[in-house]
Amino acid sequence: MIGKKCSANGMNITEQKAKKQFVMSQISYHNVDIRQQETIVLENVRLDIQKGEFVYLIGKVGSGKSSLLKTMYGELDVYSGSAEVLGYDMARIRRKQIPALRKRIGIVFQDFQLLTDRNVRDNLDFVLKATGCSDKRKRQFRIEEVLELVGMQTKGYKMPHELSGGEQQRIVIARAILNTPDIILADEPTGNLDTETGRQIVQLLRDIRAKGSTVIMTTHNLQLLEEFPGRVYRCENHQVVEQELKELKDLEELTETKTTDCTDCVATPEPQETSEAPVSQETQEVIQEEPTDNDTENSTENNQ
Repeated sequence: MIGKKCSANGMNITEQKAKKQFVMSQISYHNVDIRQQETIVLENVRLDIQKGEFVYLIGKVGSGKSSLLKTMYGELDVYSGSAEVLGYDMARIRRKQIPALRKRIGIVFQDFQLLTDRNVRDNLDFVLKATGCSDKRKRQFRIEEVLELVGMQTKGYKMPHELSGGEQQRIVIARAILNTPDIILADEPTGNLDTETGRQIVQLLRDIRAKGSTVIMTTHNLQLLEEFPGRVYRCENHQVVEQELKELKDLEELTETKTTDCTDCVATPEPQETSEAPVSQETQEVIQEEPTDNDTENSTENNQ
């Protein structure tokens, strides 16, 4: 064809590139609106995140960072628009599909959510059993593997309360990567940690990203962005805008590292746990989908 550069399938080069970019996107949001109890949280969200990227979500408390993450693992519904995560249509995803999606996503919570009635190895073993690994030797090998990866290979016998905040966060990261996830969502992973420990946690996440996982991290601390560069999306005035670090203003407003982004969670409160051993939301969904036959785990599950 004269005047156009076309391939055998009839698409021009620009269309091919656009299609290739869309296929490569692990997370693709276009004109997405997010609401909580009819209150607009974010609107007209547009973002495309490719495999292996390190992405920051920044913004003031209540700006929608945590809400955006929740839509990525099915905790919060997409109100309108086109939202795709790992091939799942998040605007139409069925509840029974969510456990399968969450097996491919590792979630790092700021408040850890470790089981307090068992040691580190048993915490990790519980998750592997809940996600369908029945081979004890394989579970033990994987547990030792991830503990070494996060620098906690000598802490497996410890109870959560015997660990420092930074050590607990390392165990939470180990739990998140047990199933070699495609995506890691880290919600303020350094918010309750001192500066140096926070740096170590971000470096650990970057090391994991280098092994192939995509990492999306919310933070208030712009100093981390300067030391560990990545793509930056800023949540502000119900919008999500990609920005260069040099473009960011009001640094003092965003570096309140002691403040947690809990405003996002008000409209979708987590269920109150009656057990002393809270189980993370994504683990609860997986357990409901694929129950284990272990008496101890069943007992803990029934108490929640």
